[in-house]
Amino acid sequence: MYSKEVERILLKVQKPGRYVGGELNSVIKDKKDIDVRFAFCFPDVYEVGMSHLGMKILYSQFNTVPYIWCERVFAPWIDMEELMIERNIPLYGLESGDPITDFDFIGFTLQYELSYTNVLNMLKLAKIPIKSKDRPELKNIVVAGGPCACNPEPLAEFIDIFFIGEGEEVDLEVIELYRKFRAENKSKKEFLIAASQIQGVYVPALYNVEYNNDGTIKSFTPEEGAPAKITKRLMMNLDEVFYPDNFVVPTIEIIHDRAVEEIFRGCIRGCRFCQAGFLYRPVREKSVATIDKQCRELCKNTGYDEVSLSSLSSSDYSRVVELLTQLNKWSNEEKVSISLPSLRVDGFTDDIMSKIKTVRKSGLTFAPEAGSQRLRNVINKNVFEDELLQTCDTAFGGGWSKVKLYFMIGLPTETLDDVAEIAALGQKVVDTYYRNPNKQKGRAVSVTVSASSFVPKPFTPFQWEPQDTIPQLHEKQQHLKKSITTKKITYNYHEADTSFLEAVFARGDRKLCKVMEIACQNGFHFDGWDDCFSLDAWMKLFEQCGIDTAFYANRRRSFDELLPWDHIDYGVTKEFLISECKKAYEAATTPNCRQKCSNCGVGKWKGGICVEKRQSMV
Repeated sequence: MYSKEVERILLKVQKPGRYVGGELNSVIKDKKDIDVRFAFCFPDVYEVGMSHLGMKILYSQFNTVPYIWCERVFAPWIDMEELMIERNIPLYGLESGDPITDFDFIGFTLQYELSYTNVLNMLKLAKIPIKSKDRPELKNIVVAGGPCACNPEPLAEFIDIFFIGEGEEVDLEVIELYRKFRAENKSKKEFLIAASQIQGVYVPALYNVEYNNDGTIKSFTPEEGAPAKITKRLMMNLDEVFYPDNFVVPTIEIIHDRAVEEIFRGCIRGCRFCQAGFLYRPVREKSVATIDKQCRELCKNTGYDEVSLSSLSSSDYSRVVELLTQLNKWSNEEKVSISLPSLRVDGFTDDIMSKIKTVRKSGLTFAPEAGSQRLRNVINKNVFEDELLQTCDTAFGGGWSKVKLYFMIGLPTETLDDVAEIAALGQKVVDTYYRNPNKQKGRAVSVTVSASSFVPKPFTPFQWEPQDTIPQLHEKQQHLKKSITTKKITYNYHEADTSFLEAVFARGDRKLCKVMEIACQNGFHFDGWDDCFSLDAWMKLFEQCGIDTAFYANRRRSFDELLPWDHIDYGVTKEFLISECKKAYEAATTPNCRQKCSNCGVGKWKGGICVEKRQSMV
């Protein structure tokens, strides 16, 4: 439990419930029975971290092992951080209240590049040296995983071990190796060398990087027998993979305060900007029976009355109508809402609509991503305007009157005409509502158009593409704003400044480690929050370190350049990504994985959709 010193400051901070623990289903263990302590750190505030499914899964899984105690740690908000520094209170685990220095492993999930400063700041608040070389003992092993681990290089000097791919097996294998080496009084270096031999483990200290005169990478050289390529880990049978039967139930409101059931991993679609769609290939589904059982257990053990069926594209679940039919057998009677986030424009059918009528009609969300058909073909969205309008018509006739449409601006080959087409498409959705004879009487339509800025990401066909400059993005944002002529459309857009920094770190290399170190010394944190982010401060820091940000964000790379993440293998071949990039410039599309196998490379896992019998194969 938290200390008396913490108790004294709780009334001085916003939302003290963030810092006290003690929630329903949180795990408390007797320290005398524990052999390994794992601090699972989420580099953002409690409300964000408690909404993250990956943390829920691994927290529960680790704690099923009797001798492992996994505790949660979140980044304290500014007010709490200031008081902790003032009162000399180190960062602590939420379950025990013990300082993080007492833990064997300190694990971070990397969901977003702008959380990197929080990773280092949390180590600093814990009074743990931020650089790996300054932690020579076999304790406080700092590990990290999640989607941003696909390019680990900007954090290479700080993290001892990166987990590449899915963590359910590899994390525990590394913990077991740690127990063995600690019992044998082996050194940290010996442990890291041995860990590097486990599939899915990347130890950056065992790789030497050389650069060309133009700043590009010349070579990655493994040392101490480390593998030249680090291959991701993958859970192939989701019916057998661990899934919690309860979640920690927060005592304050969080972002997504509901039960969450993962129904499949991966995505069949291949949108050329979407990193997750390539990182998590191939598609692997849970059975209807498994999903049904897990949903019922979660509702029973948490008291939640809403279950969100989670995936990258929920309507792409191959047995979605059968699944919803099965869930409705008990959810209606028990007054549990079933929600399907991440709906495809071409996946919202009358069948699906009739099955989710119990969900509160707060609005439906679709992501056309681009306004013109040409640009949707460039990004391989494989969605057509008439499909979107028909889908909206179906929803309006079913009682919905709010629709959110997500788009990107700054996509490769985009013109100002493409940007204006976003406004035109929003207007067509508004018109569709007023033409629908079954729309809700007396209720006006509300269409929200949200436009984020394109960020080129590793392991996508657009990883070689330049990001638009900030002035170019600002011009496009204003052009879209001027193109909207009705008050029925609400326009939201993300600040170009944060998207620019995101691009710098998404495609960065080890030269950015120096910037990160100085940023930590200068108190940079919460860069994903407007309250704390300052591009001017960052640009001064880059200048101080001699870093040209345009080199990372706004430069087109050649296909033969050695990229900072080329020693990481997520299965999708570089040749496939190059071919997809070339097809984008021809506005040529690629069929989804259920229609035709495109030989992207992930078939080597010999599982999931890659070996299913695809009756619709063309």
